[in-house]
Amino acid sequence: MPQVTSNLFDLTGRVAIVTGGAGGIGLAAAQSLAAAGARLALLDISPAVRDVVATLPGGTELHHAIVADIVAPGVPAETVRSVIAHFGKLDIVVNNAGVALLEPAETLSEEAWSRTMALNLTAPFLLAQAAGREMIERGYGRIVNLASQASVIALERHVAYCASKAAIVGMTKVLALEWARHGITVNAVSPTVVETELGKKAWAGAVGEAMKAKIPVGRFARPDEIGALILYLASDAAAMVTGENIVIDGGYTAQ
Repeated sequence: MPQVTSNLFDLTGRVAIVTGGAGGIGLAAAQSLAAAGARLALLDISPAVRDVVATLPGGTELHHAIVADIVAPGVPAETVRSVIAHFGKLDIVVNNAGVALLEPAETLSEEAWSRTMALNLTAPFLLAQAAGREMIERGYGRIVNLASQASVIALERHVAYCASKAAIVGMTKVLALEWARHGITVNAVSPTVVETELGKKAWAGAVGEAMKAKIPVGRFARPDEIGALILYLASDAAAMVTGENIVIDGGYTAQ
């Protein structure tokens, strides 16, 4: 008998890590997962993540805040250890934390390139690797990596960002291939510009209007739309979906 659709999206009893959970897409993902019944560990470099945890359904009794720099040595592995110590297991990882340091290719500093790769690529791999080891033992896991429409198209002044997000997609496919036999799915989500606080500032005024004109639906994505897609990929509804890069861009890359 087919499962009732609502049951497929029920995350009751699941435990999830969301990096960059203090705001933006990370917060939207946390809200979607918590509303579906998941217990969350939100990691962010900002202490404000503690206040965010308190706003989720169930508050600090159900959810856990981790204030840490995900690129610091040992932090990804320690995060997995601490979450398992706190909750007893780990089911879902949302690799959301990232940075966009924009410069023309000819003037981008080596420091900016290295920082972009450290946060956008190396830290997500190390967290997925540490989580994957635990998930392999349990025979179950869901990993969702935040990429970008910049993973499949070129954007001016985005050389480091585009390279890091394209690499995330490649990493996602390999992890999906290797871990599918262990009951683990690994997928990437590639949004267009999202109306987070940072997105609104970065794409305000004429530059934003010009970008919207290139998007067939005529607008930017809302954070809750990205959160809903992450929920789908983290749920049993997407048990057959792995190794995918799902572009959510209002038709931008269809052109």
